[in-house]
Amino acid sequence: MFRKILLSAPLVLAASIAQAVDAPPAMRAFVDSDVMGWAMSPEVIAAVNKQNAETAGASNEQILEWDNTWRGQVGKSDQPFISEVMSHELSAFLKQKVNESGGRITEIFIMDALGLNVAASDITSDYWQGDEDKYSKSYGAGSGAVFVDAIEFDDSSQTYQGQISVALTDPATGEVIGAMTIGLNAEAFF
Repeated sequence: MFRKILLSAPLVLAASIAQAVDAPPAMRAFVDSDVMGWAMSPEVIAAVNKQNAETAGASNEQILEWDNTWRGQVGKSDQPFISEVMSHELSAFLKQKVNESGGRITEIFIMDALGLNVAASDITSDYWQGDEDKYSKSYGAGSGAVFVDAIEFDDSSQTYQGQISVALTDPATGEVIGAMTIGLNAEAFF
């Protein structure tokens, strides 16, 4: 019996690896077919444009101050700065999209032209995403850019998760105005 388990273990591992390799195309197809229709909606574009007007010209020092304020409020009962983002009507919409996804979407957040959170389905660990690949490889890569990040094990949810980030383009101007990251439960796509 013990020998039989040892012999089948490589087969299970190989099957898991094959499934993991197949997950990104299925995840990207899901984003293309189920997310992009509402990701470029007038409401999303208007919210990003509004915040871009508010944060235009912010210095690096100001961005870091905002990020530090956010980080300092994560996990606290008093979260006035975080509440500004989480109480946004668009955040409620994103939360609804997560709830309607049947467990496929774990989180969604939208960033402005500086990589600052505009809206989020759940509280992120930081406010400024501008120093991360999810921002630089989507927003920074230009209109139509899609960045599929590596699938990793998430200790908090005990699931394998992947993130897909897309550049958000204003259809009226053709300019990239921000980015959106969609966290996906990779196991739901095997």
